[in-house]
Amino acid sequence: MASIKYSNCYINDYYTIAGPMEKNGQIKTYDETLDDYYFGEKTFENAEIKMQKSSIKNILIRNRLEKSNIDLAVGGDLFDQIAITSKAFENTEIPFLGTYSACATFVENLLIACNMLSTRYIKKTLVVTSSHNLTAEKQFRYPIEYGAVKYKANTFTATGAACALVSNDISKIKVESSTIGKIINMGIKDVNNMGAVMAPAAANTIITHLKETKRTIDYYDVVLTGDLGEVGVKILKEYLEVNHNIKMKNHMDAGENIYNKEQDINSGASGPISLPLVLFNKVLKNKKYKKILLVATGSLHTPTLINQKNSIGAIAHAVSLEVI
Repeated sequence: MASIKYSNCYINDYYTIAGPMEKNGQIKTYDETLDDYYFGEKTFENAEIKMQKSSIKNILIRNRLEKSNIDLAVGGDLFDQIAITSKAFENTEIPFLGTYSACATFVENLLIACNMLSTRYIKKTLVVTSSHNLTAEKQFRYPIEYGAVKYKANTFTATGAACALVSNDISKIKVESSTIGKIINMGIKDVNNMGAVMAPAAANTIITHLKETKRTIDYYDVVLTGDLGEVGVKILKEYLEVNHNIKMKNHMDAGENIYNKEQDINSGASGPISLPLVLFNKVLKNKKYKKILLVATGSLHTPTLINQKNSIGAIAHAVSLEVI
C-alpha cells in the first residue's frame, strides 16, 4: 500500500510570497510580493533564502509562536543540494528534515510532516518550499542572458516561497490521506518538455490513489496537479480517459493558473512553489472546493545526466484535503 490515512493532521495557517511576474498574473491575494528578483539582496540565491526566511518568520508571528514551539520543519527547493532551505533554517534550533522531489517537493514535505504528526511525538511542524526563476533557469537550462530559444512545451520556473503550519490542532483544513508516488521513466530525453515527462507519473499516482482508497475521481471537487502545464495536461487527460475511462472534469493545473495569457509564458509555470501558490491563494479561497486532491509532479533530472543522454524519470505524490 502506497496510501496512508491520517486522523490528526491539519493545516492551521500558511504564508505565501510571489515574485514580480506572479503578482501580475491571475492571482492577486498573495501575502507578500516582490517588486524585482533581487528582493533587496545582491544575488538571486540570497533573494530566495530571504523569501523562505520571511515566510517562516511571518507564519510564526501571525500564530504567536516561538521557534521553540516548532517540533519539526520539513523543507526543500530546486537549488543544488537544497542549499536554499538549509540556509533558511541555519541556527534556528528547529529540527529539520531536508527533501528533494523537484517540483513535487511541497506535497512530499506535507505527507512527511503528517506521517511524523501521526506518531504523536511531533505536535507542530512547518512545511516550506520555494523556487526562483533566475536560480533555477541557469541551473537546469540556461541563464536568461544567453537568450536561448524557448519552445511551446517549455515551462517557466515560478518565483515564490510558501510556509505552512501543520499540526495536531484542529482547523478547517484536514489532511485526510496521502499516496506516495513511484518513479516513472517513459524514455523521454527532451528537457524542454517536462509536461510529457511528468504526466505518466501523475497518472500512475492518481490511479493508485483511487484504487487504494476505493474512490472514483468524482469523489473530489477538484484535482490540483502541480505543474504539468498546457502540454502535460493534455497528455494526462487523454491517457486517463483512453486507458482507464477516467474523465477529468474536475481538474485544475497549478502551472496553468498562475500567469495570464498576455504574459506569454509558453506551456505555463513550473517549480515546487507553483502548487502551493495556487492551492493557498485560489483553491482554498473558493468555498465550493471541500474535497481536494493534490497531485504534485516532479521531473527528477540533472544537467549532467541529460548531457550524458540519459532519459528522465518523474514522480508524483498525492495528498487528500478536506475543508471542514
